[in-house]
Amino acid sequence: MKKLILTLCLCCAGAGIAAAKSYEVKSPDGKIAVQVDAGKEAVSYSVLLDGKQLIAPSYLALELADGRTLGTKPVVRKAAVKSHDETIDAPFYKRTTIEDRYNELTLSFKGDYQLRFRAYDDGVAYRFVTDMDGELVVADELVDIRFPEDFKAWVPYVKARIKEGGLERYYFNSFENTYTVQPLSEVADNHLAFVPLLVDAGCAKIAITEADLEQYPGMYLYNPTHGTALRGNFAPYPSKEVQGGHNELQLMVTEREDFIARTQGTRAFPWRIFVIAGNDIELADNDMVYRLASPSRVEDTSWIRPGKVAWDWWNDWNIYGVDFRAGINNDTYKYYIDFASKNGIEYVILDEGWAVNKKADLFQVIPEIDLQELVDYGRERNVGIVLWAGYYAVERDMERVCKHFSEMGVKGFKVDFMDRDDQKISDFVYRLAETAARYHLFLDLHGFHKPTGLQRTYPNVLNFEGVFGLEQMKWSGTDIDQVTYDVTIPYIRMLAGPMDYTQGAMRNATRGNYRPVNSEAMSQGTRCRQLAEYVIFESPFNMLCDAPTNYLREEECTRFIAAVPTTWDETRGLDGRVGEYVSIARRKGDVWYVGGMTDWSARELTIDLGFLGEGAFTAEVFRDGINADRAACDYKREVVEVPADRRMTLKMASGGGFAIRIVRK
Repeated sequence: MKKLILTLCLCCAGAGIAAAKSYEVKSPDGKIAVQVDAGKEAVSYSVLLDGKQLIAPSYLALELADGRTLGTKPVVRKAAVKSHDETIDAPFYKRTTIEDRYNELTLSFKGDYQLRFRAYDDGVAYRFVTDMDGELVVADELVDIRFPEDFKAWVPYVKARIKEGGLERYYFNSFENTYTVQPLSEVADNHLAFVPLLVDAGCAKIAITEADLEQYPGMYLYNPTHGTALRGNFAPYPSKEVQGGHNELQLMVTEREDFIARTQGTRAFPWRIFVIAGNDIELADNDMVYRLASPSRVEDTSWIRPGKVAWDWWNDWNIYGVDFRAGINNDTYKYYIDFASKNGIEYVILDEGWAVNKKADLFQVIPEIDLQELVDYGRERNVGIVLWAGYYAVERDMERVCKHFSEMGVKGFKVDFMDRDDQKISDFVYRLAETAARYHLFLDLHGFHKPTGLQRTYPNVLNFEGVFGLEQMKWSGTDIDQVTYDVTIPYIRMLAGPMDYTQGAMRNATRGNYRPVNSEAMSQGTRCRQLAEYVIFESPFNMLCDAPTNYLREEECTRFIAAVPTTWDETRGLDGRVGEYVSIARRKGDVWYVGGMTDWSARELTIDLGFLGEGAFTAEVFRDGINADRAACDYKREVVEVPADRRMTLKMASGGGFAIRIVRK
């Protein structure tokens, strides 16, 4: 059926505009315009910034399994424009409130469907809405994004785990990769990329992503035309799954239907989003995905407690200076709990290994672990216990799992290895979020795609992976450039939502000294870079990846990490360029934190702290040491007065960074 939409797109080229009814909606500030043409054959849209075309006329359609295609041969019944301006409360986010200000064009068509286009000051979005009886089966959706020139793009290609086959082999993946920077015309026609994906139009950058992904598969992009256009691609609905994959914890799709979604006939479909930024740093502080998500379905959120967590897996349970054998056992986890309690760390996680391997059964606990004892031990010390769980182990017995472990006193789950984004996975995470909320459990979705606003709809979902995080440094060779990736993701992946990146390495390496060591992993870049990542990367449930023993040897850095909040009252992007450097300031209460990072180029950066307002302020500054280019762990901590002109200049070593805590005197 997908060939029908491709044929539609090709046939309509140049034909759909003839005798078109044209409509326009502009952003509140008047700079961004969405132009929509409902021609005889199809509907197209284009996007302009200050009169310059960013997206050329592009087609959209929703093909139903019963033969109808919404968006072709359109008959407009009604066109309506409205303005909206309100404030959204945002718990557990990078700011407490969000401005939701836009103009919206709604076109109602014969056939009981609508197209809604919204124009914000920082981007545009559109979605289909249907009002039909009974069930709706979607064969495919045409997402057609045509650019007027051969712009540069940052493309996160899927890392295929299946070596043979066509595009379908990319549907099983972990949504983790670095970016390929290339012209649009060179984007692959035989290799899918996940979103967000970034395009540089010269006068502005355009980030492409989606929101409100309920009862629907996620979107991939590729370039089947070999021109300057990107096309959406969606995983078909699974018809047959078998247990398998990592330690028998996954459901492997062996057969698929010839449609992408089975859903109700009356509904709003996912938003297709284009974030537009004239300055790069605006991308690192954008609210579009959160704005466009469905409002919260959790009435009482008082029990949800974001925070930091002492993590075992990255450091390989590799503690020392103790009189017991370290490993997956109660003595080791009591050591982690004692460390967390001493330093005000809210949680300890038991990652993979506490349940019997290859059983996908969370009720089969290894004999070395007494979960109730650990939960009670942590409770006495104000430390909550979080459990890692494989996807199928939760899916097969979701209600019982949530009920049992909630009653035990467990605070939440890190659920891993979904590694898909078809509709069945979408249905799973919404059911899990609702079930977990009923039992007062929060979630960290690891082995999962980028956020699409689920954390607004279910605020107990605190974090998401879908990022090429620090875990990669346990095994990645020297060809992997994590430092450049670190100063790219704030502008692309983080735009979609929080990241389970898992920073905090106390072993740090320069470019020439880095090597993968699984049991004693290190970071690429300096110590201060790791501190800065706690400020720059959004992560309401934020890991301390290294071993407690290593943190105990680094008291100054540990104290700083422990004090950094994980949610914020206010965020300000300060300065940056995609793939080069970034600096961000965030406030919690009366305390400001500022973080900065550079690529492999040593850099001097002057930051403007004018947002502090009147008064005198003191800054605790962690900056790269004079020898950080040779020994990446070298840093200098100092306490200084914030200058009256509110400008501070900091030097960053190659792969370096800085972190600052500012308080009023």
